[in-house]
Amino acid sequence: MKQIIAMGGGGFLMEPENPLLDRYILKQAGKDKPKICYVGTAAGDNENMIQNFYNFFNGENCETSHLSLFKPPVRDLESYVLDKDIIYVGGGSTKNLLALWREWGLDEIMRKALDQGIVLAGISAGSICWFEEGVTDSYGDKLEPLKALGFLSGSNCPHYDGEAERRPTYRKLVDAGTLQPGIAADDGAAIHYVNGEIKRIVSSRPEAKAYFVSPGKEEELETEYLGAKET
Repeated sequence: MKQIIAMGGGGFLMEPENPLLDRYILKQAGKDKPKICYVGTAAGDNENMIQNFYNFFNGENCETSHLSLFKPPVRDLESYVLDKDIIYVGGGSTKNLLALWREWGLDEIMRKALDQGIVLAGISAGSICWFEEGVTDSYGDKLEPLKALGFLSGSNCPHYDGEAERRPTYRKLVDAGTLQPGIAADDGAAIHYVNGEIKRIVSSRPEAKAYFVSPGKEEELETEYLGAKET
């Protein structure tokens, strides 16, 4: 089973007081004590983000680690990654994430991880990277289209309600055919894919939603608030 959980925003990086999405991710490994590894490439392995990861997940029933490409923990990155149950990718610059992953061969390692049944999860840049395309602010103060890894078909836009320019820019790019139709997610919403298809959309906030955006159309998708019944 190939699982990817793409978050528009939220989790320990954006709402550390709200554990709903992070606990949901842990449960998808189907193990009593899953091994979860944080990858902070997009933010240049920001130490505060890494520490926030440990602050939360060390309090959960799991084994924690992180993978840095600036200070690699081991020489054999493939064996290191494929030993995990969950890979959790943080936000930042999607363009830099993709460039560094390709330079280190981590893009192909992530594909092997997916094929092996390791859960791939991520927020913002860590969401966009799994799709064919996305809309990113990696180039500066303007949102622009970006080609990504293509593990999931179509395009992706995180922070749909959290940043004022995300929604109009994404819709404009899709309407123009610059981006393929795709999935947009509010902060606090997560799309759970199994074998390339949407299995479930969950949220850590009652109002957070996900949408399918195609030329001239925005369709709100059924989203389950985890706080109503944590599962």
